[in-house]
Parts: sequence; structure tokens; C-alpha cells
Amino acid sequence: MVNEPLRLTVLGCATPYPSADNPCSGYLVSSGDTHVWVDAGSGTLGPLQRHVGLGELDAIWISHLHADHSADLLTAYYGALYADVRLAAPIPLYGPPGIADRLAGFLTNTSVRSPVESAFAVTELYDGHEVSVGPMRLTSRAVAHGVPAFALRVEAGGRSLVYSGDTAPCVGLTSLAEGCDVLLCEAESSQAPAEGAQVHHTPEDTGETARAARAGRLVVTHVGRFLTPEQAVTRASRRFDGPIAYAAPGTTFEIGRVPAAPGRSAG
Repeated sequence: MVNEPLRLTVLGCATPYPSADNPCSGYLVSSGDTHVWVDAGSGTLGPLQRHVGLGELDAIWISHLHADHSADLLTAYYGALYADVRLAAPIPLYGPPGIADRLAGFLTNTSVRSPVESAFAVTELYDGHEVSVGPMRLTSRAVAHGVPAFALRVEAGGRSLVYSGDTAPCVGLTSLAEGCDVLLCEAESSQAPAEGAQVHHTPEDTGETARAARAGRLVVTHVGRFLTPEQAVTRASRRFDGPIAYAAPGTTFEIGRVPAAPGRSAG
């Protein structure tokens, strides 16, 4: 359905632990009736179900294996296999190398390995991985987070969304985001570290990445505990002069719209 807009729904964006009103990192990316759960941080499975059930997901994509981006895969596993969810087939799961064994290591309680692959059809990501999920094309690039980590570009109907995952500024992200309609980019750090490798964006970095990539719009997410969302957006705007928003939990962003019929508003 080439004219369907991409939709980005923010399930949560807190770090490194959920707030009372904000789960950790998780997003629902949809085009028409195709739905991909992007990152499954602590607390995101609940709000996901306001929009789509586990059995209705077409895929899950995980940027890296830190708990604030992946922990709800554990409860999703129990839901998929041992509750009221009925899967026609295991849910396609795209994630960093070792994701299946990491899940099994936590879920296995006896000498028999938990059947992770009965819930999830696991594909390990690599730099440049591409896959089609319904009308959406997903492209992954390795980024700089000190552990295996990936950013994601989603394209459908001539529109594009790029998600940074967690990363320091890097060529992999900037090149992936080139010319995208919306860049969903983290701004975790209030300042760059004085020592050691940088593994997150500051708000200024976030704005600079959007500027360098010529993004159409910037959505700031994953704001750290030593910043407010308002501070992060203000600081990012010093480097990027396009539209900027904060990824407030519960917000849905439409990336392209179906053209309005004559006499009707596109909304």
C-alpha cells in the first residue's frame, strides 16, 4: 500500500530505568496493518498492547542488549508461549549477535534450554543488514556504543524514519540518516565524557547529527536523568534549524500522509 504513511508511536523513552509515567525505550513503527516493535525496554510491552497485540506483530527489532532496550522480550516470551496469545508462527526477531543465547540464559531454569526459538524466529543483525517486512524496508547499520549496537532506517511509501538506538556520533548513523524525513535520535548525555570513549549523544550532538544528515525533522529521545526534555530540545536546536519535537510517551508521529480526498482534510 504505497500511499500508507509511516507511523511512529512512542511507547517509552526513559533511561536507564522507567519512570512512573515513562517506560524505557520502545517504539511501534507501522505502515498500514504492518507493525514492528522497535526496542523492547522495560515497561514497553504494556503500552504496546494499546495499539497491537503480541500475536499481531510482524516483527521485533532490537538495537542492542542493554536492559532498557530489550528486557521486555523476557515477558513477551512468556506471553507468546504460556498465556492467551496464539501465534501462527514465531515472531521474527532481529537483534544483535548472541540475542537468542542471552534470552535463553535468563529464561532457562532447568537443564533443558528454554525454547526461545518457539516464540521468536531469530535473525542476527550485521552492518548493512536489510529485510522487508510487509511494505517496510528495514536497513540496519552498526553504531558506536561500546557493545554490538545498531541504528535502523525504515522506508515505506517513499517516506523514511531513522532511529539512532544508543550511540555516540558516528559515520554509520549519519550516513544511514542521510536525507531521512524523520530522525529519532537519542540525547542521553548532558555532556561528553572527560575521559574514556563516548557512547551517547549530547543534545548538541543530536542536533549536529540531524544537520549533517539533512534530516527533515528531528525527534529527540532517550533523554538522560540529568537533563529535562525541554533542555535537550533547546540545546539540540542550536545545531539544527529544522522542526524539533520530544518523543513524549504516547505520542504518534505520522511520517507522510495519504493524500486527502477532494473536500476532505488529511488531518
